[in-house]
Amino acid sequence: MTKEEVIFRISASGIIPVIRAASANEARRAIDAIYEGGIDTIEVTLTVPDAVDLIETLCSSVPEVLIGAGTVLTPEDAGRCIDAGARFIISPSTNFDVIRICNERQTVVMPGALTPTEVVSAVDSGADVVKVFPVGAVGGARYIRSLRAPLPNIRFVPTGGVTIETAPEFITAGALAVGLGSDLVDLEAIRGGRAYEVTANAKRAKGLVAEARRT
Repeated sequence: MTKEEVIFRISASGIIPVIRAASANEARRAIDAIYEGGIDTIEVTLTVPDAVDLIETLCSSVPEVLIGAGTVLTPEDAGRCIDAGARFIISPSTNFDVIRICNERQTVVMPGALTPTEVVSAVDSGADVVKVFPVGAVGGARYIRSLRAPLPNIRFVPTGGVTIETAPEFITAGALAVGLGSDLVDLEAIRGGRAYEVTANAKRAKGLVAEARRT
């Protein structure tokens, strides 16, 4: 799969669920519930125990799901995730060595940035998409709209404070997709045997984003 094909898949989904969990088993149960709700793009953060092994398992067992790695802080971790099958690499900040290895390995890289200077620096260094984080602290969808005014050709994925309810606002502001964390990935529901609630969240989020794209 080429970089542009991966980016197209991310855009088509419109939602990147951010998976943070206390164990790989818990993460897998959350991922299964989300996929059942119709979302086929997943970010497994490296804060999940044995995250790289989980990425490898997911890539072989559910190849129809686009699996990426998140909270990738070093080029060594980026390489391990790519070897495991991750199709995209996301970081909370901009690490130029992570960008470099991802480009060498022809893997989509999405570093975190916040200010216009940081955004442009990330793109000039080879970022394919920019994760705007933490967007909730700087104005939400209005901030994305403001960034896109002078930077219309940069692809943004806002995260950090995005909710199911506000996701459509970011899409109409021009975001490629949004990162959704605990508002979608309800670990208490997973732990309580109510995975169906997470599936319902996924269906609702997907529907709201699809509706936003039609307007």
